[in-house]
Amino acid sequence: MALERLQKIMAACGVASRRKAEEIILAGRVTLNGEVVRELGTKADPERDAICVDGKAIARPERLLYFMLNKPKGYVTTVSDPEGRPTVVDILGRSVGRVYPVGRLDYASEGLLLMTNDGALAERLMKAGSHMPKTYLVKVSGKPDERRIARLRAGIVIQLEDGRRVKTSPAKIRLFEDADNPWYEVVLIEGRNRQIRRMFERVGHLVEKIRRVRMGPLVLDLEPGRFRALTGKEIAQLKKAASGE
Repeated sequence: MALERLQKIMAACGVASRRKAEEIILAGRVTLNGEVVRELGTKADPERDAICVDGKAIARPERLLYFMLNKPKGYVTTVSDPEGRPTVVDILGRSVGRVYPVGRLDYASEGLLLMTNDGALAERLMKAGSHMPKTYLVKVSGKPDERRIARLRAGIVIQLEDGRRVKTSPAKIRLFEDADNPWYEVVLIEGRNRQIRRMFERVGHLVEKIRRVRMGPLVLDLEPGRFRALTGKEIAQLKKAASGE
């Protein structure tokens, strides 16, 4: 791992804020491999060097992991399931480290899912729902006429599982593949539970399949049931998108 300033390492490990960590270092309370450190520019490798504060070793920072998963139909987007159904965590296995799904796709849906242990990023992404577009391919039963599609584009009132009635935000919808049971590309900037299914049901059409193919800057490029680590560029783009830039 690259060398980092001690105060940054201490902050990342939850010892104190970076400014407070600087005060602790200046006070001579920090040792690096057994030697007292008072220089703020001192760098260390948090995975190899022994760093102590007041004689107590600090916890090593958890390595941040980021994966893209193509969730297959028939998996729940949770870490465990009381009904014993397979979960998305089962696909990755424990060998890659402890990671958690960001957001969700329902049991019958498939497609792009982000898995990470970066809690700060996950929280920002969940709060960024109002500006993080998500693209889905949706197969519906029967052909909705243009008037019904226009209603969905403008926003439509749906009933949630708790009985509340809400109006969806405007959505981008275009015909993706024409057929007796056509596919549509649907872009949402929100993600209520079973929202797409409820939207199409509201205009009289059942949804047969849903596949998420894009989330912000991430584009699905995997077969169902496969996963891969995000590239450094993808991680940077995702963090930028989560900050609303």
